[in-house]
Amino acid sequence: MKIRSMTFDDYDKVFSLWKSIRGFSMRSLDDSAEGVKRFLERNPGTSVVAEEEGSIVGAILCGHDGRRATFYHVCVHPDYRRRGIGKAMSVAALRALKEEGVNKVSLVAFTENDTGNAFWSGIGWTRRADLNYYDFTLNSDNVEVVNR
Repeated sequence: MKIRSMTFDDYDKVFSLWKSIRGFSMRSLDDSAEGVKRFLERNPGTSVVAEEEGSIVGAILCGHDGRRATFYHVCVHPDYRRRGIGKAMSVAALRALKEEGVNKVSLVAFTENDTGNAFWSGIGWTRRADLNYYDFTLNSDNVEVVNR
């Protein structure tokens, strides 16, 4: 098993991995080849993949604003779970962030994602109950609604 930085050349394999995960949520624009390319260019070296025999079996998109980081689309193929891959990918991404001077990382896990929630709490992440998570889809119609 090899954990390494994700590159845009990994996109097709990572996208196939995402599609193979039950309950995984993607957005057509953000998770398109163009969207992921833009993300990786803005955040070089912090996203990681787990590769075994040429197959991508795990991935973390990871980006930051210079101060705080976020993990997105963290997944390990079901056939490869419980082998330490998620933890190894997390450590690799956290080390990359630390090298860039980032000291806080967050992520969003669906409340019904029992596997993911058990994983994150099991490796020391703290579930925040004091925050509300808000989402806003940015398009010209929505911007105009806010502007009224």
